[in-house]
Amino acid sequence: MNTAARLTWLWILIVGVGLYLLVRHTLIATGDPNYLPALILLGAAVVPVSFVAFVSERQLPYDVSSGLLVIIALVGGVIGTVVAGSLEYRTLTDLGVLPLVWVAVFEEAAKLIAPAAVLFFTQHRRHPADGLLLGVAAGAGFAVLETMGYAFVVLIQSNGNISAVDGVLLVRGLLSPAAHMAWTGLTAAALWRTAGRGEGAFSGLRFVAVFLLAVILHAAWDSIHTETGYAVLAAISLILLFGTVHGLRQAANQNLRGRIPRAVFR
Repeated sequence: MNTAARLTWLWILIVGVGLYLLVRHTLIATGDPNYLPALILLGAAVVPVSFVAFVSERQLPYDVSSGLLVIIALVGGVIGTVVAGSLEYRTLTDLGVLPLVWVAVFEEAAKLIAPAAVLFFTQHRRHPADGLLLGVAAGAGFAVLETMGYAFVVLIQSNGNISAVDGVLLVRGLLSPAAHMAWTGLTAAALWRTAGRGEGAFSGLRFVAVFLLAVILHAAWDSIHTETGYAVLAAISLILLFGTVHGLRQAANQNLRGRIPRAVFR
């Protein structure tokens, strides 16, 4: 893949930010509320879509079409938010309180539904790189819908204060790659690795460990409301994600070298 192709994510980001600013300027200039849905959608989606493109441009043996990524982002986002929201509502109704750890468990499990469906109910190959990319896409869909919901609530509570909406979209947009997208990418990659290797109980335990790590990071994120705390958790999440990317790339390169005759390297 050439350098220009690997920078598609940057063009998506630049164009997306430009469109957001254009819509924002028009909204303020005209006062027309018809521009509000476009403003919230662009503000919530630009960074997640750019990050999915960024991950897809890493040198990994992906076998995932753009169409499948879009479907997983849309279906995974809707199913994830609906399932997680329903479980959280029932827990709150039954217990009168919703522990943050249960929020993390529900949401991390719900975001895996769409990627897991691809894994277990289609003929798609079982390579962890595909799981990672589909997990990132599902996390992106979830993050976009969740951010749009928060922005809409803030818009109402602030009596139409666009600056307040900007703040929500900026913070949640910038942090989404280090939160929902990273955690679901990690867990989906672990799930794909478990299904693709006949390692029995050990492989299953590794997936459980990765899932619990994602839950811990998620719960910590929801309970820590400081910029320093977010920065630390974001760094940990992204290091884990790109550490996984690096490991998968190394494994793919080793497999490639193993299939090439030794004379080629002389």
